[in-house]
Amino acid sequence: MASLNDAETMMTTACDWLASQQAEMIECLKTLVDIDSNSYDKAGTDAVADVIVEWLEADGIDVTRTPRPESGDILEARLEGDGSDASVGHVLMMGHRDTVFPTGTVAERGFTREGDIGYGPGVADMKAGLVLNIFVLRALKRLAPLPFPVRALFTADEEIGSRDGTAFIREAASGARAVLNAEPGRISGNVVTGRKGGAAFQIEVTGVAAHSGVSHADGASAIETLARKIIKLHALTDYDSGVTTNVGLIEGGVSRNTVAPSATAQLDTRFVTNQQRVELLAAIEAIIAEEEVPGTQATIRQTSGFLPMEPAMSEALFARYRAQAEKLGFCVEGEFTGGCSDAGTTASLGIPTLCGTGPVGAKMHTDDEYCRLETFVPRAQAVAATILELAADASR
Repeated sequence: MASLNDAETMMTTACDWLASQQAEMIECLKTLVDIDSNSYDKAGTDAVADVIVEWLEADGIDVTRTPRPESGDILEARLEGDGSDASVGHVLMMGHRDTVFPTGTVAERGFTREGDIGYGPGVADMKAGLVLNIFVLRALKRLAPLPFPVRALFTADEEIGSRDGTAFIREAASGARAVLNAEPGRISGNVVTGRKGGAAFQIEVTGVAAHSGVSHADGASAIETLARKIIKLHALTDYDSGVTTNVGLIEGGVSRNTVAPSATAQLDTRFVTNQQRVELLAAIEAIIAEEEVPGTQATIRQTSGFLPMEPAMSEALFARYRAQAEKLGFCVEGEFTGGCSDAGTTASLGIPTLCGTGPVGAKMHTDDEYCRLETFVPRAQAVAATILELAADASR
């Protein structure tokens, strides 16, 4: 095992190397941003994967690529440790390659830079985070092997609920001692220490068609049933506890003068704890099962979901990160956000998890999305230093 002096030397070596890499980090960010990679664009997300594999393998870092039939391939990079503390688990860094922007966006507005601000589709969410994780791996590769492995997972469907990626996240995180998810840092400069969970649902209602003037009584309106259920679903919102429900899309009927034989809706839910999730889903199922209008029937199916990142799961890891940030010369606090991420999956497995460790960004999912480029180096240093502190603890 490395001595304390060795650990301090490794910390200095890694941070000094990262300090020299800002220009290259920005150039790598430009390369990734200038590749369209919408969640449904497998070719695009795989093109991003091609570049990442090339960069990592050029530095001698092992990468396993798992082909996927429809979603983007899964990448897992590994730095094997010396085995002296492997029994307590590895450290996992995470990031997603997909963006919300449609294919063709890059041709209209690719990466641009104004001083220390970078713009472009997915520049903050989260191609900057991908670059940060890559450079942390490269920094650690330049050191003696740590007492435990360090892994980095690059998935491709987070923006649509990680329907394919979740199983790989669970597998990669199994047995980990810590997870660092490089979603964008908050505009305040803070990291994310808690997130809501969320689940999306498709509601379908069937009824009986009838002429609304000639034979109204013979019909059973699917739209009326849906409307009654929406009122009950929205009544589950409780701002004090952080639970929200929202039917954001509805469709139904065939014409103005026909009693509607069908109707559909999309429901979004958010919750703070896993217990709230269980209770909320049970309440929703009960509402859907109720008969609103005789002759109609409703069904519901979950289309995507994220588990919550409860703040207790980030507390100890955040304390380590904040201490390292202070040594590096910047102050950081933890924030709670209503947005979901893959960090909820790992936190819900009982693994210490910290999110928002990527460079600082804002206005995500809009044409004005931006990344503060000057935050690349210090935040990469903080992640590397946190991992190295965990290694130093293992050596004591």
